[in-house]
Amino acid sequence: MNFEPSAKSRDFLERVTRFMDEEIVPIEAQHWAEVRALNEGGDWTKWRIHPRVEALKAKARAAGLWNLFLPDPQLGAGLTTLEYAPIAEQMGRSLMAPEIFNCNAPDSGNMEVLYRYGSDAQKKRWLEPLLAGEIRSVFCMTEPDVASSDATNMQATAVVQGDEVVLNGRKWWTSGLGDPRAKVAIFMARTPNENGSRHAQHSMVLVPLDTKGVEVQRMVPVFGDYDAPHGHGEVHFKDVRLPLDSFIAGPGRGFEIAQGRLGPGRIHHCMRCIGAAERALELMIDRGAARTAFGKPLINLGGNRERVADARVAIDQARLLTLHAAWKLDELGALAAMTEIAAIKVVAPSMLQKVVDDAIQVHGGAGLSHDTLLTGFYAQARALRLADGPDEVHKGLIAKLELGKRGHSRRSE
Repeated sequence: MNFEPSAKSRDFLERVTRFMDEEIVPIEAQHWAEVRALNEGGDWTKWRIHPRVEALKAKARAAGLWNLFLPDPQLGAGLTTLEYAPIAEQMGRSLMAPEIFNCNAPDSGNMEVLYRYGSDAQKKRWLEPLLAGEIRSVFCMTEPDVASSDATNMQATAVVQGDEVVLNGRKWWTSGLGDPRAKVAIFMARTPNENGSRHAQHSMVLVPLDTKGVEVQRMVPVFGDYDAPHGHGEVHFKDVRLPLDSFIAGPGRGFEIAQGRLGPGRIHHCMRCIGAAERALELMIDRGAARTAFGKPLINLGGNRERVADARVAIDQARLLTLHAAWKLDELGALAAMTEIAAIKVVAPSMLQKVVDDAIQVHGGAGLSHDTLLTGFYAQARALRLADGPDEVHKGLIAKLELGKRGHSRRSE
């Protein structure tokens, strides 16, 4: 196996890096300060998008740095998962860069779902404007009333009634719901089928957010921050009626689609974690070298040099593991890469959380403020240890697969 980036990957990486260095990094601190001033409080109905975002998106698109995550050369950059991985890492060094290149979650995952499973009409109505960066989308899966670590617990329903599908249920942690550009949701719910298997009881349905019965209740803060104007919302679906062609790939295909959506997406998340960790390590070193206490630079006090060394080892380990998962996904498919994809989902966010925590400690009180990106990186890391499945679920899958290799696949209760 060879993890050396291809010439195509290196070219895109150099161009993305240059764009970020010239257009994003110099203004990012100012940008987030202005965004916070523009969108104070939890009233998402008043949230607005800073005009800088759309201006930078237009520049990135004109530069050909657009939809780089999508492997289709006509609609995206035509990069494999492995080729895209170092580019995702570079984007992860910034909290705003993924959106500027139209490579941000949940839109990227939703676009992959529509690309792989959507009908021609669904692609025309939703995929095309998403690829153009004209609208935003959300993914409704997690529910407040059940343990969502087991997706089969889902209570929301998508029931066929005549020529309609009727949706009912409560969802929360619907990321991006506060964005005024959000126009469509992918709603995952139970579609009971007594003749189907345990994993053929769920569906994904495309729901225009202005449909009658779709009620946004609130934005849920993360560590007290509403993440405006993106937001993480609670939304209720009350007798929402849609035509049957709103199903993605048909009733009962939800779990199949979810697995196809989550494989590449988890690699993207993990590579962005690695980029964020690299940025946090740089900030830790620069802060430690610039500040003096007790007659010495901070970097020479309290075991900080060991923290730097531990961070370098952990980042490189996580990167190699993630590149291996990307290579295996490309070469053998998602089913063959299940262990590796689960492993990186455990390793990368936890690694980022530790590196950022150490960087915060070196920064002192400043590390707890918005003066650096560290609080944003920390929230990202801690949230990712739950999003797309908590650590424990991924560890359980890894253990199951390992036991299966030894003929012990059945778990004794």
